Amino acid sequence: MINGSLKTLSEALAKKKISSAELSTLFLDRMARANPALNAFISIDREKTLAQARQADLRIAAGQAAPLEGIPLAHKDIFCTEGWLTTCGSRMLANFVSPYDAHVVSRMKAAGLVTLGKTNMDEFAMGSSNETSFFGPVKNPWDTSRVPGGSSGGAAAAVAARLAPAATGTDTGGSIRQPAALCGLTGLKPTYGVVSRYGMIAFASSLDQGGPMAKSAEDCALLLSAMSGFDARDSTSLDRPPEDYCRELEKPLAGLKIGLPKEFFGEGMAADVRSAVEEALAEYRRAGAVTVEVSLPNSGLSVPAYYVIAPAEASSNLSRFDGVRYGYRAPEYTDLADMYCKSRGQGFGAEVKRRILIGAYVLSHGYYDAYYLQAQKIRRLIANDFALAFRHCDIIMGPTTPSVAFAVGAKSNNPVEMYLSDIYTIAVNLAGLPGMSIPCGFGEGKMPVGLQLIGNYFEEARMLNVAHRYQLATDWHMRMPEETI
Repeated sequence: MINGSLKTLSEALAKKKISSAELSTLFLDRMARANPALNAFISIDREKTLAQARQADLRIAAGQAAPLEGIPLAHKDIFCTEGWLTTCGSRMLANFVSPYDAHVVSRMKAAGLVTLGKTNMDEFAMGSSNETSFFGPVKNPWDTSRVPGGSSGGAAAAVAARLAPAATGTDTGGSIRQPAALCGLTGLKPTYGVVSRYGMIAFASSLDQGGPMAKSAEDCALLLSAMSGFDARDSTSLDRPPEDYCRELEKPLAGLKIGLPKEFFGEGMAADVRSAVEEALAEYRRAGAVTVEVSLPNSGLSVPAYYVIAPAEASSNLSRFDGVRYGYRAPEYTDLADMYCKSRGQGFGAEVKRRILIGAYVLSHGYYDAYYLQAQKIRRLIANDFALAFRHCDIIMGPTTPSVAFAVGAKSNNPVEMYLSDIYTIAVNLAGLPGMSIPCGFGEGKMPVGLQLIGNYFEEARMLNVAHRYQLATDWHMRMPEETI
């Protein structure tokens, strides 16, 4: 059961081969054994989970089952979840119990999914290794001396270790795709606006997007069908007809044009990653696809542009955490200004404070035009590059990360090197395009390698088809870390 697809689990539940309570207990017991070593979860509430599971069993018995009724799911701790701690991996929200559900959470509940727990993450989603969490770093289940990637590292570790069948994540600059690659999962970032940001604690509002993390493209298609949809409470939510993202899964790949950006295959990619990616491309050619070279000439500017735009938006979004209404408040202070300073100084971690300072600087008088405005112009150039590339291909492919998972602490004292971990993923967020990572082999230390797929706007179904057909021909997505079997 722990390696079963969502469709397999759904069929087992419908045929009464197992109950939701039994299935949830199976994963809760695995969490109890493995989470102390992995630190993948911040919040686990066995009674809440089993109460939801028992309600799901009653609906199944009454013939009122929703599409994914009774299947357990973990939520990244950035999604407000009614009655659960929602900490965003920060001391600032360490005691915050959400009074309402994020849109993603309510959609998942409506689909019948059962909440297993809240997964660990980089503080306020700021990080590429899941080492900035106030609750401690998450460990990669393939090698606990290495990072799982970030910021959705807890979700990735949980699914990779089979502590959950699937999880929700968020992606601001690669935070679904990068940990999915480093942990050997399938992770998908939809087109900006397809998934509502309501109740998803904001980092950079023009970049943040929720998405699914699971073992396979088929599982991600089922989850995206459940979580997507218009939400009037989010001004950036797109009012589009509902989609069945499974509709094209079986479409053959003959004639598919795959664009290979020459900028993605130059210096900077480790030899083991290159080898796995090239073998994956060879598999696509065997399936009838053809590869063409394309160019994204401004992609090299994506990292500096991102680290102007994202901190600028973060400095604005995080101004609400002031110690007044909710969240952490310093125990001792002399006046209101002192309370603000001490509460924010003590409540935020080093990386969050670094980005707030950068953001405040680039938005300040005299620097807005020189930094923020220029970064937005570069963002438009990057989007234009993709538009030109898609004239010559149906989908773009390349590595998700420049290397396999690195050691815990290896880049903690070098923020720039850490930021470069997202060099292949950030441009997708700046352009608002859909992207995903799928497992395509193993590299140094028998660590997973991810292949990145980038689609044109609203072409998630086609992208999922391309991923699914590859997964029918390979079994990388079914491999499990030995110690979790």
